[in-house]
Amino acid sequence: MTSSLETTWAPRALSVLRIVAALIFFAHGTQKLLGFPASDMVPPPGSLPWIAGVLELVGGALLVVGLFTRPVAFVLSGLMAVAYWIAHAPQGPFPALNGGDAAILYCFVFLYLVFAGPGPWSLDAAMGRNGRSTARA
Repeated sequence: MTSSLETTWAPRALSVLRIVAALIFFAHGTQKLLGFPASDMVPPPGSLPWIAGVLELVGGALLVVGLFTRPVAFVLSGLMAVAYWIAHAPQGPFPALNGGDAAILYCFVFLYLVFAGPGPWSLDAAMGRNGRSTARA
């Protein structure tokens, strides 16, 4: 028997996780591409950091509103895996020391969203695209 906590609040908590993670991720894109919050790091257009900034900005915005959640989360999970192995892992084996702990966390939160979906507070859910199959396995 499932509790009211599980059936009522777990899906809402999934939406909150998606929104909060996406807002913080989105801020990385605004910092790289728009200079807000203020940063001296403005990558040249077409560079890998610039491409990452575009994905952070656009992908973060799509995840905030919960639109195309599963494919966007899949792409962003891959982005964070690549970012970890290119930018952080060469600096040392320990994520807490090489600065890659956030990249790993984003990678796995986004990977979770690929399978869990956007939650009820999303445009995907409002449009009936929660991604759940009606077929029984």
